[in-house]
Amino acid sequence: MIFEKVREALAKQFEIDPETINMSTDIIEDLGADSLDVVELIMSLEEDYNISISDEDAAELTSVGKIVDYLERLG
Repeated sequence: MIFEKVREALAKQFEIDPETINMSTDIIEDLGADSLDVVELIMSLEEDYNISISDEDAAELTSVGKIVDYLERLG
């Protein structure tokens, strides 16, 4: 499932328990991501899913749910 893969990637990147991440988790507010963290996350998603995410799309990917929905639409 896409959610589990995204959750594991975020847990690893932010060194937190994956159980604390859900679909409504906000990348910046809840995980404390800064702009560099967001860039690293986008690059990781692009590599994992062999896709290219535009800057406009990346700006919209602010929560786990939005990331999962975006990846599902591409799939």
